[in-house]
Amino acid sequence: MKRLVTLLLTMCLCLGMSAQCVEYTREDSTLVTRLLEDAKTERGTENHVFYFGKKFLGLPYVAHTLEEGETEHLIVNLHGLDCTTFMETVVALSMCDQQDKRTFENFCQNLTRVRFRAGEMTDYTSRLHYFTWWAEDNERLGIVEDVCPKDEPWGAWTAMQTIHIDYMSAHPTLYKQLKLHPDFVPTIKAYEQETNGRKFRYIPKRNLAWEQSTKLGMVRDGDIVAMLTDSDGLDTRHIGIAFWQDGKLHLLHASSLYKKVLMSKETFYEYEMKQPKHTGIRVFRFKDE
Repeated sequence: MKRLVTLLLTMCLCLGMSAQCVEYTREDSTLVTRLLEDAKTERGTENHVFYFGKKFLGLPYVAHTLEEGETEHLIVNLHGLDCTTFMETVVALSMCDQQDKRTFENFCQNLTRVRFRAGEMTDYTSRLHYFTWWAEDNERLGIVEDVCPKDEPWGAWTAMQTIHIDYMSAHPTLYKQLKLHPDFVPTIKAYEQETNGRKFRYIPKRNLAWEQSTKLGMVRDGDIVAMLTDSDGLDTRHIGIAFWQDGKLHLLHASSLYKKVLMSKETFYEYEMKQPKHTGIRVFRFKDE
């Protein structure tokens, strides 16, 4: 499918940036406006994130869609999503519906706000590459909130993650833009070091076997879940959307194994127990107000 590169000057001026390219297809922009128009009559009181997440069921899983080109620009690709672009797309659509702003330009503004540090796109280093960065930034902007209790009793959040991230700065040749722009590596490394040592409570994967009637029931349909790891210089390995079915927690996600967006038939606990490098989950909620 041939892609279009269009300069949206109104959007760039609104965001206080120099002019930036937005890469997309007509099919992408048409789908965005149709989904937002349909939501006016279809969504009702259903959770925004869960509603829009289900709209992409069956869509192909495609990795590395944000690595096109030699310079950072906003890429909108709704005919192939990975776990991160799936989550970002759903949150940006949720923001538009919440704001009652339903143009493609509105969507691009919100996607930029969600994807980049402080909501502003400058260069490759401004993208929120690690989930910890994404969560902290989007919480600071008032887009999501951490579901973890603020103090005791901790309920299902019985474990603690200490952040140690260095994968990008340790493996710059694996990233196209870091290969092209080695001067970006010190900035990425500085951001990593600034984050390292921070501690966050999380739900260990063994607790995902708990029923909805327990403290795990604090997790709701449509909550954003990040699957954590304690190895390889990473903080997370996968992202998805939680939902309950027959009292058991399940996962709506862009699956690299099944190559599509799906609602897992196996429980979230069963899924996680098959992932030896996963330790548990952090949970964030779109501020659905």
